[in-house]
Amino acid sequence: MNTYDWLRNLPIADRDSYCNVVEISFNKGTRKDFFRNTTVHVFEKGDLVTVEGVSGFDVGEISLTGEIVRLQMKKYGVKEANPDMKKVLRMATDRDIEQRTVNKQREPEAVIRSRAIARQLKLDMKISQVEMQADGRKATFYYIADGRVDFRELIKVYATEFKVKVEMRQIGARQEAGKVGGIGSCGRELCCATWLTDFKSVNTSIARYQNLSINQTKLSGQCGRLKCCLNYELDTYLDALQGFPNDCDQLEVAKGRAWLIKKDIFKNLMWYSLPDSNKQYPLTIERVRKIKSLNRQNIIPEELEAVELVSNKTVEVEPEFVDVVGQTSLRALERADKKRKQQRKNGPSESTGNNQGQQKQQAQGKNTGNDNRQQQPRHNNGNRPQQPRRKENRGNNGK
Repeated sequence: MNTYDWLRNLPIADRDSYCNVVEISFNKGTRKDFFRNTTVHVFEKGDLVTVEGVSGFDVGEISLTGEIVRLQMKKYGVKEANPDMKKVLRMATDRDIEQRTVNKQREPEAVIRSRAIARQLKLDMKISQVEMQADGRKATFYYIADGRVDFRELIKVYATEFKVKVEMRQIGARQEAGKVGGIGSCGRELCCATWLTDFKSVNTSIARYQNLSINQTKLSGQCGRLKCCLNYELDTYLDALQGFPNDCDQLEVAKGRAWLIKKDIFKNLMWYSLPDSNKQYPLTIERVRKIKSLNRQNIIPEELEAVELVSNKTVEVEPEFVDVVGQTSLRALERADKKRKQQRKNGPSESTGNNQGQQKQQAQGKNTGNDNRQQQPRHNNGNRPQQPRRKENRGNNGK
């Protein structure tokens, strides 16, 4: 919940009229308070200071200084001359920061233990957060409850269990979401965790004014309540709806009774639906008022005379498919598939025919070989002609 200091560059004209009150944030900005600076130090934003606490001291961070603090005090109704305002003691020392770190580490365990104790006492409440003071003498328990809770016995148990002074503070679901933080459906950080401090009530009539569908899952935030941002544009819608007639929820025509569906503040049209028909008819405000005046005179017009809406948006032409990468079309794949199937069907007959032809050729080759052998001349009593001896044999015979 940071505030932009747009007066930080303002020069100090008079030291006596300078605002000596500073705004200090605790627990990562979830709690802020005003303290009087009675020291001689001139603090700047981001400085760690030690301030007065409950029967002890606390350590916080300077969030605002100067003239912007007076505007913040005026916003929250805090008087600058309030004698009960707590004071800034000193700049935070290393020992103060170390002691605060040690006590802050006790908070997660204290939350778990405090919830178990509240469940044992059968109290209808939920402990949301536990904030320890820097010196460890006080603990603030933030809880959520629908009704009034009698926690007198609970305070005694907490004081005995944690050995601290106990303070109970009731908060709502929106304040709890602001303390926990998170990201909203818009993609940005939650408004309650950044800048929103005043939580106004939000009901379903606000959604009806803005022609939003009543869907709890879409209209609810992380806190389980209706989104705070529904109030942002409400005034604009209310101002625009002042030009629409209020008593024109029903119109009588020859086809039947027309019922009002919605009001379009951007086109100044009112949408009606007829019985036994799912179609919606947009009418101008002048036409609606004219039909309503005729109905008051017991005159029923023939038609609604709806407006023909013509869109000014250019129709985007889808680009045709262009084979830039060299992709094959489905038709080519289908042809290849058909050809493959035909080859599978005709494959066995052709292979058998080829095998028979090869066998015939081999048989003919064998026959021709035998005929050639028979036609060779026979010598030496029918024997084959002797081949000449090798040279090695001749050599041996000569020896």
